[in-house]
Amino acid sequence: MKLTVVGCSGSIPSVDSPCSSYLVEADGFRLLLDMGNGALGELQRHIGLNELDAVVLSHLHADHCIDMCAYFVVRYYNADPLTTTPLPVYGPDGTEERLTAAHGDTPTRSAMAEVFDFHTLKPGSFRIGPFTLHAEQVRHPVEAYGFRVEHEGRSLTYSGDTGPSAALDQLAADSDLFLCEAAFTDGKEEIPDLHLNGREAGESAQRASARRLVLTHIPPWTDPQLNLTAAREVYQGPLELAHTGAVYEI
Repeated sequence: MKLTVVGCSGSIPSVDSPCSSYLVEADGFRLLLDMGNGALGELQRHIGLNELDAVVLSHLHADHCIDMCAYFVVRYYNADPLTTTPLPVYGPDGTEERLTAAHGDTPTRSAMAEVFDFHTLKPGSFRIGPFTLHAEQVRHPVEAYGFRVEHEGRSLTYSGDTGPSAALDQLAADSDLFLCEAAFTDGKEEIPDLHLNGREAGESAQRASARRLVLTHIPPWTDPQLNLTAAREVYQGPLELAHTGAVYEI
């Protein structure tokens, strides 16, 4: 598998990065995990607008899904033959309605479904192209999922947004790469069931025996080096910060 970080800023875009979006490729299949603010523009540095094969949305907060409204415009009005087949989109219950409302002026009530083939996420495993995805609900104020993506014996775990979660530890067990949010700073924000701090992300990776940890979803007002240091105190494996354009071979 090849993982490309399209966007990794938490909550709002930073001067250096769009919000959450991660491109996973194998066997010519292109899967996008989340499409937050600004991601569609950055995505075009890596693939063409019509070259996605599926999208999976971890949850329906704007910083993880709002550029799907812009992508609707691409799919609906672009005459390219590659866009004639509805694109599979997996998301929590109500994804179609949420995107339609966010767009605000679709040509018809069913226009989103004309270009996106919506599938409702539930805990469990399913196939997307060459990948096996395992989805588990994690701890966040809205319905939210973490994912384990597997291909030919290799594994990538993506936390989505979550507070400390046993389900996340299970998803990340022995993962080759654990892409984990670390939005909060240890000792500063103490809001339960919202986000992880760097130390908590490191603890989760250590419990899971993840082989590599990449911290992501750090908002512009947070010093990422503090989160990196906190994670390093409790996690013994290779550790780094996500950045836009980073590529990992898994």
